[in-house]
Amino acid sequence: MIGLIQPLQQLRRRTPLGWLQLSHDKGRMAVAVAGIAFADVLMFMQLGFQNALYTSNTRLHQALQTDLVLIHPQARNLINLSSFPRRRLYQAMNVPGVKSAEPLYVKIANWKNPETRRETSLMVVGFNPDRPAFALPEVNQNLSAIKLPDTVLFDRASRGDYQGTIAQIDRGKAVKAEVERRTINVSGLFTVGASFAADGILMTSDQNYLRLFPRQNAASVNAGLIQLQPGADPVEVQQVLKAYLPPDVKVLTKQEFIDFEKNYWAKNTAIGFVFNLGVAMGFVVGVIIVYQVLSTDVSDHMGEYATFKAMGYRNVYLLGIVFEEALILSVLGFLPGVGVSVGLYSLTRKATNLPLYMTLLRAVIVLLLNVIMCTISGAIATRKLQAADPADMF
Repeated sequence: MIGLIQPLQQLRRRTPLGWLQLSHDKGRMAVAVAGIAFADVLMFMQLGFQNALYTSNTRLHQALQTDLVLIHPQARNLINLSSFPRRRLYQAMNVPGVKSAEPLYVKIANWKNPETRRETSLMVVGFNPDRPAFALPEVNQNLSAIKLPDTVLFDRASRGDYQGTIAQIDRGKAVKAEVERRTINVSGLFTVGASFAADGILMTSDQNYLRLFPRQNAASVNAGLIQLQPGADPVEVQQVLKAYLPPDVKVLTKQEFIDFEKNYWAKNTAIGFVFNLGVAMGFVVGVIIVYQVLSTDVSDHMGEYATFKAMGYRNVYLLGIVFEEALILSVLGFLPGVGVSVGLYSLTRKATNLPLYMTLLRAVIVLLLNVIMCTISGAIATRKLQAADPADMF
């Protein structure tokens, strides 16, 4: 205990030279803090958009009421699932442990906004209303409605101007709209949200889906939702299905289906790369800004550092001063960076309906990147200090 108290007392008595040097030129410190905050905002926004990309495009996957999912081997993501023979579902029913195997249809369609008459892209999802496919109470309460011809449910969290339409439906009035040049009735609402793939979602029965897309072969499906008997092991049944079914289908667990979607956006599109590049650019910008500030500070106080060396202080002590400045700057720049990012998250969320929120984990990640960024800058800036010779100063 005594061995711990002594270093703390020495630290308390130590003169905060790093803070004194930074605060001596308040204008320079303000510019440095603003630069670091800007770099932090860049990283926060890129990480936020990346998380919103994955979250928004997997919300429907998360809501699925299924244990296993059948998809075509050439499927790329939810809106590009291809199709496989419907009889694979009947074959899956022969496997012990399988309770039900139901079709799921998904396609992007042109939707004409009932209010603005402008066309936009919505995801149309069709399923058997006698076997609820989603753990969405609002959808399951309206299953009888979507059995009616040309009747759909509308995502109230869709991106666009739909306040009037939503208000009418909330009052119990059906709204007529146009999908793929076919008039439909919007009789209910649910909440999922917009994504990078579509501005919103329409849900309907499998029969209504086939009416909207007459070119869709009724003998083929986009995905199969397999529910297991109570107590059945999903992994074991998955292995049996893989061995039993022909190779024109893949068998995924629900989590694998979610990861399948994330991997598509992260690895098979430019969007995931762009967001990662944005984080790296923010990090590099921060390193450059902090290095310029610390390098200028070291140059301006080279005489003082040389005096310390002449007095017998080691390089470690002098380097500690520079690293102290770097850490102070990292903290001072991080705080306004968080505040600005929270405001931008809120602004973007209201404008796009994307799930953009500040999380503790993301704040910790950016803080760590911030400390590393400033530490690297400090390490580069101290090279000039290490080479300084007191004899050259006097």
